[in-house]
Amino acid sequence: MHIAIEKILCPVDFSESSDHALHYARAFAEAYGSRLVLLHVVEMPFLPSYSTAGIPELYFPVDEIRTQCRERMDKLVKKHSGEGFDISGHVTVGAPFIEVVRKAKEDEFDLIVLGTHGHSGLKHLLIGSVAEKVVRKAPCPVLTVKHPEHEFVLP
Repeated sequence: MHIAIEKILCPVDFSESSDHALHYARAFAEAYGSRLVLLHVVEMPFLPSYSTAGIPELYFPVDEIRTQCRERMDKLVKKHSGEGFDISGHVTVGAPFIEVVRKAKEDEFDLIVLGTHGHSGLKHLLIGSVAEKVVRKAPCPVLTVKHPEHEFVLP
């Protein structure tokens, strides 16, 4: 059986965990001559509208955040560029796991490589796990990478 890995999606949140996963994604891209696509999702917080009660709208600087993330992404792509594979970076706005799964489906990726933060207990219950949701909904294989210095605590 021959497994072709032509396109790899690596979601990044600029944390140590995603940087560690990026090293794995890059190693796969180099080994298979794959196209590596980095994806950062700017998550919009829930901001209720109080305008009907006469309270002004809350301002969330999405454009500024997206611009800053785009600059960080450009630096990350430049840092990890190499011979034998193509790398690009994208920044979008939305719910992280939804955007990762959508991108993987739309562009027909062969593999997703993402880092795990290892939240457990109440924090996991409240914010959920992006990696866990991606694993369940992804249209392709997913490699989750645990940061070697991160200590996981069982619930």
